[in-house]
Amino acid sequence: MTPAELSRTVLHAVCRAVEDDALPGPVPERVAVDRPRPGGRGDYATNVALRLAGPAGRPPREVAEILRTTLLRTTPGSAIERVEITGPGFLNFTLAAHSRADARTGLLRTIRHAGTRYGHGDALAGTTVALAHAEEPRAALWTRTAVALLRTQGAEAAVVPGAAETPRPVPVTPATTADELYARLGPDAAHWALLRPAAHDRPYTDGEAARTLLVQRESNGLFLVRYAYARTRAAARAARQLSLTPAETAGTLTEDPATALLALLGDHPAVLAAAARLRAPDRLARHLEHLADTYLRFQETCPPLPLGDEKPSAAHRSRLALAEATGTVLAGGLSLLGVDAPEHL
Repeated sequence: MTPAELSRTVLHAVCRAVEDDALPGPVPERVAVDRPRPGGRGDYATNVALRLAGPAGRPPREVAEILRTTLLRTTPGSAIERVEITGPGFLNFTLAAHSRADARTGLLRTIRHAGTRYGHGDALAGTTVALAHAEEPRAALWTRTAVALLRTQGAEAAVVPGAAETPRPVPVTPATTADELYARLGPDAAHWALLRPAAHDRPYTDGEAARTLLVQRESNGLFLVRYAYARTRAAARAARQLSLTPAETAGTLTEDPATALLALLGDHPAVLAAAARLRAPDRLARHLEHLADTYLRFQETCPPLPLGDEKPSAAHRSRLALAEATGTVLAGGLSLLGVDAPEHL
């Protein structure tokens, strides 16, 4: 069961609860399913009971218990092993082992089919957003990137002179033009310097912070992300030389580094949606850093390619598919930030 399938299953349970008069309407258009927050349990969680509690006029935990009972009664087969309630009313889902393997396989296939558009969706479809034009270099880039992120979620977004909404990240100091900044750092480092810090933090455009962006070491977030992408491409090239093809059967991806990497790939659509909704490209940049760091640890302990005299196995083919999916997500994320994804570093 994939996150999308689980979302539809929960939505179906909400509809059944309303039809059975266990809950009053209205039924939401969609149900968000994410990784559990601190204090949560299992594989996925949703806050739908908290959203429904107000319109229903009932405590969130009571709504959660109604939905839990309906889910256990209406969910076919044994895809969901446990449904638990935590905190003020979060529903937490633990998938059955076979369902978890199916979800991982489905995730890899989804990324392969979607390519760099993985995570794009229609969460903001029907929404029109006009952002004001900005002259200051950081605000101007922040605005353009926010527009790109909004469009990934189906919003009609554009930069419109005189618009009421204006992103106001901390500006570049001392004052400089975009041309001067790009000439000093190059476009990739300049974009990372302006977009990686949160809006309320100073950009990395002067002093040691700026110099770090030009050094090829893993403490440099920009280098880390681009290096991890280049490593995924190197694995793909070497696999072709060995006539080793990726296989999206994720049943062998049970090691902790692999499951951590799969979890981050599964989180990517929610990260994109949040970055768009909050006009916060820094969220995407931090996610890419975490994904890159996790991939590099994965490839060290779970090599996608056979080593020495080792023969290629099903595990290698699955790891190769995971490496390919990671590269796709890194490339798509970097593109949204206006940063090049190099095949070689």
